[in-house]
Amino acid sequence: MEYAVNIYDEQSIADLVAERSAEQRVFQSIALLDTEVEFSQALKDAKDFGIRYVVVGIPEDIGPRANLGKGGADQGFRAFLAKFLNIPVNEFTPVQDVLLLGEVDCADLQQQSQALDNTNADDLAKLRTLCGELDLRIEPVITAIFEAGLTPIVIGGGHNNCYPLLAASAKHYNTAVNAINLDPHGDFRALEGRHSGNGFHYAAAEGYLKHYHVVALDQQKNNAAILAAMAQHQSTYTSYHSLKVLAQTSIVESVNDALDSFTHQAPLAIELDIDAITLAPASALNYRGMSLSDAEQYVYNATCDSDVAYLHLCETAPSQDPNGLNAGFNAAGQLLSALVIAFLRARYHS
Repeated sequence: MEYAVNIYDEQSIADLVAERSAEQRVFQSIALLDTEVEFSQALKDAKDFGIRYVVVGIPEDIGPRANLGKGGADQGFRAFLAKFLNIPVNEFTPVQDVLLLGEVDCADLQQQSQALDNTNADDLAKLRTLCGELDLRIEPVITAIFEAGLTPIVIGGGHNNCYPLLAASAKHYNTAVNAINLDPHGDFRALEGRHSGNGFHYAAAEGYLKHYHVVALDQQKNNAAILAAMAQHQSTYTSYHSLKVLAQTSIVESVNDALDSFTHQAPLAIELDIDAITLAPASALNYRGMSLSDAEQYVYNATCDSDVAYLHLCETAPSQDPNGLNAGFNAAGQLLSALVIAFLRARYHS
């Protein structure tokens, strides 16, 4: 089977890393895939060698633009790598069983999308068609990771990619999966063609998603139809208002309460839209959100003691930073790295 994946080697990341005397960094400790072996077999061999987690990027912004949003989410993965790979390794940096796979190959789709104007109805339809084509490339790559007995850490790209991740999870585990999502948006927009605003709705409609809870949903950013569709699916949420205005609950409490309410026993999809974080460089810049430490708590507590299907961090768009692209790359890299480390530390309960 042909897989749409660009597998990284040392040369792929050479321009992103720098050595420092007497200091071991993540890029010197993280594993890379053996490119001399067929892809799915190489993943299984990696598992046999002790790998547990696989980092894979999806460098696209088709989904957000197909949702009438802004571009730039294609840059998030490289921004992450530039920071993450240069973190010093010590007892608090558990990367010894992490594999850096590379990225889903979507450059041609991304290129086709560049000339499309999402304010034009015909172009918008084409963007949504391209988003559907992207789904078909992502799902087999994630399925191969699952079949090797490994856990994906997926860094996007838009939140449209939750759909192929949920589809791959449900098919692999042979059950609808549960999902928790830190996000001001429910992403339950109409089934009007694929985009970043309806991935969970499509997954629910096709039986891939069982319990779904959104943490920090902003009631002012979701229309009546979205809330009604979520209610019809019996999805739940903890509102931004209850967390930050009324202070009726906390991130930790809302996560734990949500997981306790899930009666269907299934692996958990952990989703996080970076635009949940105040002033993070994201497809939808948010001045009214959560802090990075809130987001770290969310990831850590969702991960602890859960049967995790995958971690998905999405919508990071460095070019949307008000301070410019360089500042956006720096901020995006730090945010994403902190969240991945929170996930890995939770797996070790340290």
